[in-house]
Amino acid sequence: MMGSTMHDVARVAGVSIKTVSNVINDYPHVRPDTRDRVLAAIEELDYRPNLSARGLRSGRTGVIGLAVPALRENYFAELADAIIRAADARGLGVVVEQTSGDRERELQVVSGGRLRLTDGLMFSPSALGQKDAESLSTDFPLVLLGERIFNGPTDHVAMHNTSSARAAVEHLLDIGRRRIAIIGAESDRGDEVSSASLRLDGYLQALEGAGIDSDRTLIRPSAHWSHSAGASTTRQLIDEKIPFDAVFALNDTLGLGALRALGEAGLSVPGDVAVIGFDNIDEARFSVPSMSSVDVGSEQIAATAVDLLIERIAEKGPRRPPRTVKPDFRIIRRESTGFSGNGR
Repeated sequence: MMGSTMHDVARVAGVSIKTVSNVINDYPHVRPDTRDRVLAAIEELDYRPNLSARGLRSGRTGVIGLAVPALRENYFAELADAIIRAADARGLGVVVEQTSGDRERELQVVSGGRLRLTDGLMFSPSALGQKDAESLSTDFPLVLLGERIFNGPTDHVAMHNTSSARAAVEHLLDIGRRRIAIIGAESDRGDEVSSASLRLDGYLQALEGAGIDSDRTLIRPSAHWSHSAGASTTRQLIDEKIPFDAVFALNDTLGLGALRALGEAGLSVPGDVAVIGFDNIDEARFSVPSMSSVDVGSEQIAATAVDLLIERIAEKGPRRPPRTVKPDFRIIRRESTGFSGNGR
């Protein structure tokens, strides 16, 4: 069935099409009772304005873009969901683009070549790095997400990666663990800044603060942050008979894979090995045992990114200097580190 039109709204409200347009575009000088009739007709008919047509008249579409590496990854799926909800609460729609971590696709995103009919963009790069910072000098509003580029020309919503990772390892140290493996480290990016490198720094800082020498055999790289990578990396530790009493997984998906491998090997969690992940995705609450994690403030990241983008879209006159915002984090203690309940 075809959707309702502006003509339908005008007919039900008993007004002209021009009056309906004035209400939709929030023009002044519309009588309150007339505005109420039009809004009631819009709700009754479930009318959705044509964003493209509105954009031609107002210069704005009411739609913003989000580009992320992979929606099949729980963190990005939940982040996209949070951003869509935050945008909806502010009367905006969201178009989502998956870049698959491909450099050329990410360059097309920041060139404006992939997301059309949007007023601005939130972008989480995976392939682009610090050397590509100038590519973010766009002629459209842009908010950067993630940990690949810092001190660039755009607003940036990031995480407290190093300090939160340090806090996660300190939690393991506080419950008496001393042989702490870290899974998900990178082995081939050199000096490139990334979530993995920043979280590894936090891990090393926590060990140093406790007077424990780092052991390279406990630092395990992984090409992908997936369930299978977490399981296979943990199996390697077990097969190589390297003693360890805790695992710090650089994201929850790796941690869930680690839980699987530990269970298969007959090791108890947290009795033999304690496990903590990172990102606090929903799945961590429902694993058996439920998995401790770092809550990076995804809801706040989403709301902040949307608000910053809205401000840039509405900006007039000289452009304000770029801002970097890092929401608060917290450690969620669950059964995998010896705490009852599934946490929140």
